[in-house]
Amino acid sequence: MIRRNLISVLVIALLAVVISILNLQAANPGGIGWDAAQKQLSRLKVAEGLEVSLFAAEPMVVNPANMDIDHRGRVWVTEGANYRLWQKWGKLRKGGDRVMILEDTDQDGRADKETVFYQGDDVNTALGICVLGNRVIVSCSPQVLLLTDTDGDDKADKKEVLFSNIKGVDHDHGVHAFVFGPDGRLYFNFGNDGKQLLDRDGTAITDPRGHVVADQRKPYQQGMVFRCYPDLSGFEVLGHNFRNNYEVSVDSFGTLWQSDNDDDGNRAVRINYVMEFGNYGYRDELTGKGWREERTGWEEEIPLRHWHLNDPGVVPNLLQTGAGSPTGILVYEGRLLPKPFRNQMIHSDAGPRAVRAYPVKQSGAGYSARIENILTSEDTWYRPSDVCVAPDGALFISDWNDAGVGGHNMADRKLEEMSGRIYRIAPKGNQPKVPKFRLDRVSGAVRALKSPNLATRYMGWTALEKMGNDAEKALVKVWKGKNPRHRARALHLLARLKGKTDQYIQAGLEDKNPNIRIAALRIARERKVELVSLVSKLVKDPSPQVRRDCAIALRHEPSALGAELWAELAAQHEGEDRWYLEALGIGAHDQEDRYFKAWLAKVGEAWNTKGGRDIVWRSRSPKAPEYIVKILSDQSLSEKERARYFRALDFIEGPEKEAALVELLTGDLGDLK
Repeated sequence: MIRRNLISVLVIALLAVVISILNLQAANPGGIGWDAAQKQLSRLKVAEGLEVSLFAAEPMVVNPANMDIDHRGRVWVTEGANYRLWQKWGKLRKGGDRVMILEDTDQDGRADKETVFYQGDDVNTALGICVLGNRVIVSCSPQVLLLTDTDGDDKADKKEVLFSNIKGVDHDHGVHAFVFGPDGRLYFNFGNDGKQLLDRDGTAITDPRGHVVADQRKPYQQGMVFRCYPDLSGFEVLGHNFRNNYEVSVDSFGTLWQSDNDDDGNRAVRINYVMEFGNYGYRDELTGKGWREERTGWEEEIPLRHWHLNDPGVVPNLLQTGAGSPTGILVYEGRLLPKPFRNQMIHSDAGPRAVRAYPVKQSGAGYSARIENILTSEDTWYRPSDVCVAPDGALFISDWNDAGVGGHNMADRKLEEMSGRIYRIAPKGNQPKVPKFRLDRVSGAVRALKSPNLATRYMGWTALEKMGNDAEKALVKVWKGKNPRHRARALHLLARLKGKTDQYIQAGLEDKNPNIRIAALRIARERKVELVSLVSKLVKDPSPQVRRDCAIALRHEPSALGAELWAELAAQHEGEDRWYLEALGIGAHDQEDRYFKAWLAKVGEAWNTKGGRDIVWRSRSPKAPEYIVKILSDQSLSEKERARYFRALDFIEGPEKEAALVELLTGDLGDLK
């Protein structure tokens, strides 16, 4: 049965490739140019209450791969005319691909000015762009470039390499876009062909514990998510073992959201809440093998089996969306769009030709989500590649516009036949505008900080940080306001004021909003404040999501009190919340034995509950096998439950495990206590 299922999957995937190759041999049958784009526009289906308009089309822009929007409302686009240079069509744009600035100078909703900011073979089909004032980060394996306009003429006149020797050259699974976080740090990722990160001099990047950031399973493998300061210090790997995690988004509370593509043809595309430092299960943690390799207790359904969700140590998926080719993602923190889309993820998926929102709800220590379509089309050439928010809160969609997407192929293989579109989505009748602000004034910088547009928010954040204590009064006003996301942004800056860090972190920890308490704890970690005393105040917080972040905060905590606090958090696990369980596992990393023993000391003979059995199953402590064997002596266990605990034994090594297995084989188990 297993072999038959795998053969069926391979046949379906092969047929899809053959059909794709047969279809990808012609220019757009709808034609090219503005008039043709307008006709195709009529086939787009937009969510109720919204309308879509055409902002730009070929030849102004072709094959838009990634996009950002600056504080002036200008759309920055990386092009992919030179996509897959090794294919038979070769290099199509002489001089290399372009980084374009598209501007609507008369605010009529249509771009009327185009500027080539940069052109070169080092940005051929760049998969990421991030505008930070006069500096622009462009992600294009094997490098991440920092392009600077030093004289304000909209031309890059300074080029620096930030990271080098990244694999995945001319490949969709390489390095992707950077985004600015509420903590002043940069977040980005690469897919599973990125493999490694080296600095500009070719030296391997390491994490704070000295681990090399590379796909070597020591400890990281496959696609990864990263965080660092703008000067590249403080580098961290925030998650690993993804396939092609195309882009990461960070909300104002510091929570990370991301999509990930499956092995094509398995209907397992997923959306992830990225719990910091988690393993996301694309490859087997123990062997590095793929999901097709049979393992104890694997799932019946391939889309679930695909992510090793039966294994202890794998963070669950937020949502699985079926087949697709996921691309850009953001968290919409504006107010222009209707309420269902506010403060929610908005995501472009070029495979099913859809831009969607994923409204989330709290679910224990994690979340649940559903799908709400925003912009779809039956036009087979509509291929949304990215989504961005303008300063006025309008949504912009870039459309690669091709018969296929990725997969080492494209249809329009002549430059003069290439197409590409940029759409604007806003409420019906809304007219474009660019909000004005002055960064040399506190009030103007605060207004920029509140913007739904990240480039604008960056400028407000950096201006307010430079103002220091002179901005405190205005920031306190935001902090005491009603918008929790604005409050979280202000809290980050207030906690950076000289001599005020503890004061504002404490205020955040005492807030009624659990997301603010989480943000405050994350700020304390970022500011390197002593954490044990703070966790002590939150260890019995009514919100499991706050307790989740408490567990993560205890990661690598060396004190005896840290182990006691972890045990208290673990004692509150009732066996119904995989998110909470994995947070406990992440928090116990490299201290599993000490933390596990602290938990046993706390619960004593009352360990054998549903929640307690979960703790045993997830633990990597050498003492855990003894308790797994006791659980396995329970004759009421189903076959599926037995397989689950036998699988847990695979993750533990040592003489204690061998002794426990002998005990299991001999049947000398004693009392189940």
